[in-house]
Amino acid sequence: MSSGRLTPFSYVVLALIGEGGAGPHDLASMMRRGSIYWAAAESQWYGEPKRLEQLGYLRSEKRPGRTGPRTHYLLTPTGRAALQAWLAEASSLPRIQNEAIVRVLAGDLGDDSALAASLEGMRGDIARARANLDAAEAALETLPHRERYLRLIHRYGRSLLDMHEQWLDEAERELR
Repeated sequence: MSSGRLTPFSYVVLALIGEGGAGPHDLASMMRRGSIYWAAAESQWYGEPKRLEQLGYLRSEKRPGRTGPRTHYLLTPTGRAALQAWLAEASSLPRIQNEAIVRVLAGDLGDDSALAASLEGMRGDIARARANLDAAEAALETLPHRERYLRLIHRYGRSLLDMHEQWLDEAERELR
């Protein structure tokens, strides 16, 4: 049985639902584009809104979809208050799960050339993340109430990708 507490992921869901609401499919789609910021199994994007509704943070309604009615979630006053209280709390350093760092950590157990080649896989991920940011920026006009904030987030994302690329260049030079 799930707990009644709000987790960091709960706040991600509440924030994405925001003013206009969203369905689980919308949440999963938004986070595929924003996966450099938060990664979770797609099933979580469908399950967490249901849990938050049971706890009173969201309410749902049925709206027309392409093939049938779709669930659309909206913040309740309780959900809005929880999100506003959370916004005032101090932010912490981001949690990072970086497979490349662990590979380099274990580098003394393998071959530097093979390790450098394995890191090359990050370049495709970086390119896809840049394309996702481009697509997200192209959609800014559809979210005028969030445009200012999204631009700030996208600048962070681009800086993060630049940093990854710079580190990757350095690591590859060192290992080759």
